[in-house]
Amino acid sequence: MKEFSLCTVPTFSILSWAPLHSSSYTHGRLLSFMNHPINQVTHTNGIGRERNQTSSTLRPPRLLQTSKDPLYLPAALRIQKVLKVGKWSVDVERELNELYVSLNTYIANQVLKVETDSLLGFSFFCWAERQPGFKHDYFTYTSILSLLLKDRRFELVAVVREKMRETGFVMHATIYRLLISGFVKAELIGLAINTFDEMLESKCVVFSRDYSRFIGVLIKYCQFDLAKKYYERMVRKGYPLTTFTYSRFISGLSDANDLEYIEKLLSDIYKMGYAPDIWAYNKYMNSLCRLNKLDLALTLLEDMTRRIKPNPVTYTIIINGLCRKERFQSALEVWNEMIRKGFEPDLIACGTLVFGLCKHSKVDLAYGVAMRVITRGIALTTPVYNALINGFCSIGRIDKAQAIVAFMRRNGCTPDLVTYNTMLNYCCNENLVFEAEKLIEKMKRYGINPDKYSYNILLKGYCNANQLDKAYLLLVDKMESKEIFDVVSYNTIVGALCRVRRAGTAYKLMEEMSMKGISPDVVTYSSLINGFFREGHIDLAEELFNQILDVGFVPDVVTYTTMFDHLCKSGRVEQARSLFFNMIKNGVRPDMISYNALIDGLCKAFMVSEAVEVYEEMVHGGCEPDEVTYHLLIGGLLRDEKLGMACKIWDQMMEKGLVLDTVVGEALVDSVRMKNATEKTVQRGKTNSCALVFLVFRAHAPWF
Repeated sequence: MKEFSLCTVPTFSILSWAPLHSSSYTHGRLLSFMNHPINQVTHTNGIGRERNQTSSTLRPPRLLQTSKDPLYLPAALRIQKVLKVGKWSVDVERELNELYVSLNTYIANQVLKVETDSLLGFSFFCWAERQPGFKHDYFTYTSILSLLLKDRRFELVAVVREKMRETGFVMHATIYRLLISGFVKAELIGLAINTFDEMLESKCVVFSRDYSRFIGVLIKYCQFDLAKKYYERMVRKGYPLTTFTYSRFISGLSDANDLEYIEKLLSDIYKMGYAPDIWAYNKYMNSLCRLNKLDLALTLLEDMTRRIKPNPVTYTIIINGLCRKERFQSALEVWNEMIRKGFEPDLIACGTLVFGLCKHSKVDLAYGVAMRVITRGIALTTPVYNALINGFCSIGRIDKAQAIVAFMRRNGCTPDLVTYNTMLNYCCNENLVFEAEKLIEKMKRYGINPDKYSYNILLKGYCNANQLDKAYLLLVDKMESKEIFDVVSYNTIVGALCRVRRAGTAYKLMEEMSMKGISPDVVTYSSLINGFFREGHIDLAEELFNQILDVGFVPDVVTYTTMFDHLCKSGRVEQARSLFFNMIKNGVRPDMISYNALIDGLCKAFMVSEAVEVYEEMVHGGCEPDEVTYHLLIGGLLRDEKLGMACKIWDQMMEKGLVLDTVVGEALVDSVRMKNATEKTVQRGKTNSCALVFLVFRAHAPWF
């Protein structure tokens, strides 16, 4: 009975490497080959030369010799020694030819695998294919492509691929993957897409992992339409994406706001019994909140809770979105659910909720949230305390704000500069200047140095309390000595001086600030222009306005309005009109007061048609006319005896629920009476729109 060893090692004769059907191998050649095994190795193994792969589904050819085989390594080493010169030349080619090595694909592959110079490797590759009987195989093609892709020699990659086509080499899936990977690393996404398409059209079996990896690449480069195309194709083949790629797909589409396709992806992954990663859910949740689709976000939260466990980031995102749209009750419900689910109150989520509630004056609710966190043994941060302090200050409850400051000290949280500046701002807004001064001293005692913002707040407080001398001394003695003043500091005092009709002093202060290296800005000029107009110094105001235009500043809407109102009152209506349109050209949007000032000037100058044009521009531009607008316009039309247009404007006024004042109303009624006296306006019980003015006016003005 024949015995078999448990571990059989395949053996073969060296003769098996020689193609037996080749006429070139004579008996003498074989004897010579046997006598000189190193120099007379066969040109290639039987698979490499005579049998190309007929299908890419076949495994790559398996070498029959290992790299440790003494038969081939010396030949490869001799070739490598020649190539060490580092540059291809005629001499290099001559030396290779003089080695008299009978080249096969194994030797060629060993040389290409260790070569680091892509140009030299390519030259050797081309030399090898010129050797009699040699034909590149899977391994040599793979090695040269790897070398060329690594050095980004894409023009030579194209040459190699053309050679593969010319020789009828059947591409294997691993070579396609190699090419796609190289193109992606070089960010040549177009070439990667073309290669993947070629792979799909070939006889290669494209696996689920190929689709997943390539779709992942397309997602990275925001090629979502193509990603969808390949995804649909793989779904038709019954292939699923990996959970990670599904998550990346959802994340990318969230950034692109393609929410409809995300729902499809969620449906597909749910059918497989899986769910995306939490970070993908959070990205989708954030997109829904950003687009104000809060009900969908709440539904998603409920849906994901059945599949995976949300994290604090999930709750923070939706709480922030709900607070932004002032849905505070829903935000509190989500907060309570987070705690009910066993999550420790997250400081970020807590801060988000507190900030949102305080911003919209829901300070008591915010305080309740903060206290609930504290009772669970979690210390609040200074910014959260500051939000509460600012919230209570904004609704006038300074006592509560002060109590929170004391509380945070007792709990080991030190008030910072923001804390004190918040309190300081409240005191100055309420003209509590003495308390503001004490607060500044208190800051210093606790080692918190007031900054430029602190002193600017105190300057504002002095100016609001009309203590301008104190304000100036603060600026000169403390702020300038500490070099913590800026244009805002000067503008605060300049504006206050102009408001109390001390524009001359304000002008000197502007000159002083220029000498100290602080350039006046548009606010400085605007305050002075308004101040000089208020005091009747028209020429100075106009001169400053021209200066502001010369230096390239764009006045604000108040300054523009003041200027063309002055021009209208001084009879320069055309100049005012030109300035009005110049304001629009400079990107300053007129407000209702601006329109009314110009309409008034045009009507008084008997340019009623132009006033109507401005009115139409006002309506078209989205600025809602008020009663003053209609009074000015209808009054001007009546003075210009344009009763029909006046009635039309009056109709528009009535549609908005506005009522004429006594003077214009009486003028309109008188005009209608005169018209009715000369024309028979009542025909068979019908009264025209204009004639109804009298009746409607009586209804709205019973005292008439």
